[in-house]
Amino acid sequence: MDSLIAIGSGAAFLYGIFAIYKIAWGFGYSDMAVVHKYSMDLYFESAAMILTLITLGKFLEARAKNRTSEAISKLMNLAPKTAIVLHDGIEHEISIDDVVAGDILIVKEGASVPVDGIVLEGYSSVDESAITGESLPVEKKSGDKVTGGTVSKSGYFKMEVKAVGENTTLSKIIRLVDEATSSKAPIAKLADKISGAFVPVVIAVAICAAIVWLLLGHDATFSLTIAISVLVISCPCALGLATPTAIMVGTGKGASNGILIKSAESLETLHNVDTVVLDKTGTVTEGKPTVTDIIPNNLNEKQLLTLAASLEKMSGHPLAIPIIERAEAFGVALREIDGYKLIPGQGIVGLIDGTQICGGNKKLMVAYEINMGTLDSVEEKFADEGKTVLYFARGNELIGVIAVADTIKPTSGEAVRELIRMGLDVVMLTGDNKRTAEAIRKQVGLKRVVAEVLPEDKEREIRRLQGEGKKVVMVGDGINDAPALARADVGMAIGAGTDIAIESADIVLMKSDLRDVVTAIQLSKAVMRNIRQNLFWAFIYNAIGIPVAAGVFYVAFGWLLNPMLAHSLP
Repeated sequence: MDSLIAIGSGAAFLYGIFAIYKIAWGFGYSDMAVVHKYSMDLYFESAAMILTLITLGKFLEARAKNRTSEAISKLMNLAPKTAIVLHDGIEHEISIDDVVAGDILIVKEGASVPVDGIVLEGYSSVDESAITGESLPVEKKSGDKVTGGTVSKSGYFKMEVKAVGENTTLSKIIRLVDEATSSKAPIAKLADKISGAFVPVVIAVAICAAIVWLLLGHDATFSLTIAISVLVISCPCALGLATPTAIMVGTGKGASNGILIKSAESLETLHNVDTVVLDKTGTVTEGKPTVTDIIPNNLNEKQLLTLAASLEKMSGHPLAIPIIERAEAFGVALREIDGYKLIPGQGIVGLIDGTQICGGNKKLMVAYEINMGTLDSVEEKFADEGKTVLYFARGNELIGVIAVADTIKPTSGEAVRELIRMGLDVVMLTGDNKRTAEAIRKQVGLKRVVAEVLPEDKEREIRRLQGEGKKVVMVGDGINDAPALARADVGMAIGAGTDIAIESADIVLMKSDLRDVVTAIQLSKAVMRNIRQNLFWAFIYNAIGIPVAAGVFYVAFGWLLNPMLAHSLP
């Protein structure tokens, strides 16, 4: 592109110098006809106008890029310059560069979290909108992860530093966006190849046009003007400028909405995908079990929770945690357990005030000859809903049932419906049993689910779909889904930028919201539509402009393009 500009403006400038010498010659020999003729052929203003317009275009492009990158610039300024570190019980304010992994930091109300870490003690409501796009503050307590650059809106907590410098989530985000904006999509590479052929052709057309007009008897001034006009009008700015600018706008817009696009190629590939494959746990669902139903029998809900949580606190089973959390939310006081006994594959048994308490599945109830009465049939109903049932008994009496499930994210159903509305085939892959998978399928409105698959089976399923000619997006949590994420045409890791997610996926969805899959696809389509429009109009303009500039219509209609007008038309 620059070669056309350089040759066009250079030719105009050199011809202007030639004209000055001819004017001087005319004055020297008192040939005023020559003076008058060449005084009309000083094209310095044409050369200046070409370079001015090109420079203005570059300036406007740079300003557009700067606006697009504002979100990234803001991210870079999020991390505070100092941190409060706790040494020997005394608080010291130190430079952020001096913070090392393992340090204990203090984060007060209104302060920014300096680096990534884990809350040791205290409580805070943290604004994570700059990192994840989540509009509401997120509550943080002991054991929760915090990210550098987020802001503590209320409360006070101590944190242990886990990552500093370029290893923080914030630094990784900035690096990812920089890499994406500097990489070239295949369509941008195609534009480069087109330019490589287009520029020599244009130069050849300009030279041929000048020679033809000279052979037809026109003077050098007329012929050179024709050549300069062809060179100037032929600069297809959309090829050289609009394609990378559109890609940069797309990646910048994605970053500002919590969608990190690692490469321009993935942004382009995403626009023509036809199949979306979803992991279940942590993607469609919350990824952690919660209590969904409590059915007491001959006592109230709080009493059932007291006995159940007291028993479950002795267990390390994953299903025990949501029961204990629900009991804590009720504010119940847990009782002491004696004679605790774990029965593998069935449940747990213990004594409270000398009375036997049992908690587990139906096998345990049968083993201890517990009469389940009307609650015997609830397991079938809850299983169809993808829930796990735990029975609890005191002595020989069934005191209630608690159902636990990995609940669906509130936005998952909406996202799936929108993906289907866009004409995409949406499939869920999960290692869960078929009954649970089928329950989730019905709840979110999926047409197809593949259950009881291992991580390597997910990768095999992606390969099978690709073998059918499908363009596949895989959406997962980036850990057990890594093989499938890597195999898919576009891998999307859903989650707050974990290391494995960033490594294995092409796109990272920081907000852990499936609706961002829809947004990312729509963004890709919009960027590609913009690029195609730019390329189309560039070639239409040149197809019309070059013949006019070359003087094809001069004999019949007297149409020509002045070099200044040639570049002002775009």
